Amino acid sequence: MNHLRCRTDILIVGAGMSGLAAAYKLTQSGREVLLLDKARGVGGRLGNRRFDGAIFDHGAQFMTARDDLFKDLAAGWKDKGIIKEWRDGEPVGSSDPRFRGSPTMSAIAKELGQNLATRLKSPVASIEQIGEEWSVTLQDGEHIQAKAVLMTPPVPQSLAILDAGNISIPKATRQRLDQIRYEKCFAVMALLEEPSRIPHPGYVKPEKGSIAWIADNQTKGISELPAVTIHATGEYSETNWERDRDEVARELINNAQEWLGSSVVKFQIHGWRYSKPATISANRCEIISQDPLLLIAGDAFSSARVEGAALSGWAAADTLLELGSNS
Repeated sequence: MNHLRCRTDILIVGAGMSGLAAAYKLTQSGREVLLLDKARGVGGRLGNRRFDGAIFDHGAQFMTARDDLFKDLAAGWKDKGIIKEWRDGEPVGSSDPRFRGSPTMSAIAKELGQNLATRLKSPVASIEQIGEEWSVTLQDGEHIQAKAVLMTPPVPQSLAILDAGNISIPKATRQRLDQIRYEKCFAVMALLEEPSRIPHPGYVKPEKGSIAWIADNQTKGISELPAVTIHATGEYSETNWERDRDEVARELINNAQEWLGSSVVKFQIHGWRYSKPATISANRCEIISQDPLLLIAGDAFSSARVEGAALSGWAAADTLLELGSNS
């Protein structure tokens, strides 16, 4: 649901899990919030792709729920059929249940964002302070005024936007933000001629080599057709980032053959430049300015998980509510 306006109480840049969680909490608290995102849909790495009748989760494959508040939220989603347990309780690496979105991971983002004021395909160019407010300039030249701003894109992207507006960042804060690094990740989506050899519940994590993870979207219950998502390791993705993408995809498919056991009918490849943080901040969010309010949040401020991104968004929302009421 898109709401066009040129002024808002709180502007949130990025409609991934952190931005959605923050916007949801702030809206529930009665604050006027506008979400901006450069993509065509909400969710960020809670994304899916479809082609030739096949459906793929090509970003985050599952989520966990360990924090009590997040467990409550997840329980509500499970009751609504938004998420389903994926593992059937099997003790694979952890006793924490894993949940997949139903039908895809994007269902989680759509549920959070269904009643939020959101503008998609609206990339932000810069932010600058004008008086007691922020002026956010979109790449198409439009300006949006806001009393407070929350940045939730990957940290390097947020810093580039702030630097474009010559926003002053406290030295210690800047040092912490500059130390945050992300892993790159190639995601290959392959439509298979026959079902894969990947065992129930539909994933395999090779112990070595170029592949970090292979998920069977058919076994997961996402795709009616045989379809797998292959995630490359961070090391492989970093080393091969500038290579021809189709060449990379074919190489990864070849390396995955022992688990695929079928010829590939068609494939696509996506490069996640900021797939997950390789370093995590000790803070749940960072305050860039208190007057007017400007914060940064995201999965790099809690943990490299869907739940961690939500917890950071909630922490930022709490900070905005607390500091905003004191101003």
